[in-house]
Order: sequence, then C-alpha cells, then structure tokens
Amino acid sequence: MRWHELTVLAAESSQEMVTYYLTELGAGGVSVEEGWDETKPRDTKYGELYDRPLNDIRKGYAEIKAYFAEGTDMAAIAEQMRVLMRELPEYGYDAGEFTIAMGDVHEDDWAHAWKKYFKPIAVTERLTIKPTWEEYAPSREGELIIELDPGMAFGTGTHPTTALCLKALDSAISGGEQVIDVGTGSGILSIGAIKLGADKVLAVDLDPMAVTNAKENIAQNGLQDVIEARESDLLGVLSEGDNEGEIAARNRVKPPVDIVVANILAEIILLFIDDVMNVLKPGGIYICSGIYKNKELAVEAGLLAAGFEIVDKLRQEDWVAFVAGKPKGDEE
Repeated sequence: MRWHELTVLAAESSQEMVTYYLTELGAGGVSVEEGWDETKPRDTKYGELYDRPLNDIRKGYAEIKAYFAEGTDMAAIAEQMRVLMRELPEYGYDAGEFTIAMGDVHEDDWAHAWKKYFKPIAVTERLTIKPTWEEYAPSREGELIIELDPGMAFGTGTHPTTALCLKALDSAISGGEQVIDVGTGSGILSIGAIKLGADKVLAVDLDPMAVTNAKENIAQNGLQDVIEARESDLLGVLSEGDNEGEIAARNRVKPPVDIVVANILAEIILLFIDDVMNVLKPGGIYICSGIYKNKELAVEAGLLAAGFEIVDKLRQEDWVAFVAGKPKGDEE
C-alpha cells in the first residue's frame, strides 16, 4: 500500500502545533525529526557517537512528515496547512520560514525505516525504554524495563515532553495509586506508571489508532489486567460517572483518582483544567507536559486560577512540565 507524504519544515518551537494540525487534517501517522545542533546534549550511555551531524535539517528547525491514505486530495490538504501555518503567530507560535512539500511512500518504508534510530534509553534512574525489536539486558539494580513499539502513535520516551512526564511520575508514585493517562498515544506513560508502582491505570485517547497501539504495548508488557485503554477523553470519563454501576463493571479505574497525567498541547491542557480538578482526589497530583516555554506562564496561570498548587516544574531543553496538586482541604 502506498501513502501520500506531506513534509512540513518549520521552526522547532512550532512542531507540537504542526503535528496537531496534521492529525486534525486526517494524517494516519506523523514523524518528527529535529535539526542537528552541536550544542544540544546527547545521550551516549549506550556508546552512541555523534562526531558528525545526524541529518542536514536546518538548525533550529524540525521536519514533520505526515502520511495520508491513497486517494486523499493532497493539494487541498497542503493549502489548508499553509493557511493554518500562517495563523500560528496568533496563538503565540513562530513557524519561521516554513515550507510544505508532497510526495509518496510505500507503507513498509514508512513503518520500519525509522526503527534503526530508536535504541534503548534510560529516561529516569529506574526506567529504561526498550524497543521490542532490540536485545537489551538490565544493567543496573532495580532497573524497570518498558517494552515499546510506538507504531504510528506518539510516545517513544525520546522526546523531552514524554521524558519529563516519566520523571515526574517517578517522583509522584509511591505505590498503589490509581491513574488516568489523558492522550495516551503509545501507552508509554500508563505502562511506566504501573512499573513504578501504581495500582491501576485508565488510558484514554481520541485517536482509535493510538488506542489500538496502546493496547498492543500494554499486552507486550503483560499489563492488560491493570491498564485499560479506550477511546475517550477526560470529559467523556467524567460524563459517564452518572451510571456508576455500569462504569464500575466496565472500568478498572473510577474517579476520583490519585494522579492525572497528560502529555498534550498547552492549548488543550488549558481547555480541561477544571475537569482534571473534578476527577482528582483531594491531595491528588496533576502532571501536564507538552508545554513549550512560550506557553509556560499561560499554563501556570490556568492551573492557579483553577485552584491548583504548583508543586514542581521540570524542564528539558525548551520544554516544561508542571506537577500541580489539588489542595487537601478540597473535600467534596
């Protein structure tokens, strides 16, 4: 099967919004490769050598490739994308001198060629992400392995936004927590939460392809009895709470919960902050990532306005994650 490929070259700071737009326009999968920067710290714990650039992408830019099914009107998609890109400054993003190009690719080339770049990586002192196709033996005491094949879903652990969430979960989980993972993607955060000691996780995503991939990864790690992945959003989880008998029979996790984690766009985070407050227990923790530095103040203001307390901020490169707490005095 052949797919239509749309390639957007834009400033790194806009990559999350560009990815979001492409997904909304119907992309069946999206990949992101950032430009080479010799000053950016590189992980060398597995012997990787970075003596020469990994690509020829312009410094400070990212190449975002999106794939659309055969028969899609790509000229119309490209024109819609150009309009959306020009509107980015209205939302506080600068796409720079962006370009849009079209092409075609065979499914096998798209689905497998990128795998040679995805190697085992330690993302916290305890958690290591291992691609399912790679051989790897634990190298340190207490090491927890996440088996992962991200497929066409977002979330390998190599992007700062995912790594920040895993680091925050590592600190927040003490054992026995119930967790909701909003926008689960590959399921990596749900799997990580259980590996770190959480009791049960409800993983939700609006993309059915992501839910399918998350279920596969959950099963690969043998956690299907403690993680439920389904197509929904947080508002959907809350609205179903009226029929508690039905929900209890179908879901392993039922609000209120101890932790909500969301690795999504800052704009989307701001839309459902109140819903997170409602779904958390008093004293519960909200971990939110996917926030570029230019949206940090807006997200912080939104969290404070909703009644959250800022417990911690984590940073990696130009990305920020918040750890926010629901006050213990907010008993219903």
